[in-house]
Amino acid sequence: MSTARLIHATCVATDAGGVLLLGPSGSGKSDLALRLIDRGAKLISDDQVAVRCEDGKLFASTTGAMFGKLEVRGVGICDVPAQRETLVMLIVRLGDEGERLPDTPTETLEGIPLPLLTLAPHRASAPIKIELALSQGVGTT
Repeated sequence: MSTARLIHATCVATDAGGVLLLGPSGSGKSDLALRLIDRGAKLISDDQVAVRCEDGKLFASTTGAMFGKLEVRGVGICDVPAQRETLVMLIVRLGDEGERLPDTPTETLEGIPLPLLTLAPHRASAPIKIELALSQGVGTT
């Protein structure tokens, strides 16, 4: 088992696996996580995520004191449904929309290549696109 490393990200766990949201501060990671949580996901960690490689798989976990806490802009730090760890199945990079019909891009984190989805986080369809990507097998190994 490898040592965990902290990264600037937000992570949620869905029934289909963990989703790691990557983007700069203020890009919409927490807002998108909140919308995924509203659809049944559980928060792993907001803003700082501990990631580690184990048996060729990437795991994400909470950083401790902020377990179950999500920063909701304009509201404050809120308690939300959470769990401590998840197997990451999909990386979502926040920014401009990706291609209409992309090949299956990947991003390597901690030596593990994972499916990558690039999307605009504030679009109403963003959480649904993440769920579709997972259900269509984009996040399966």
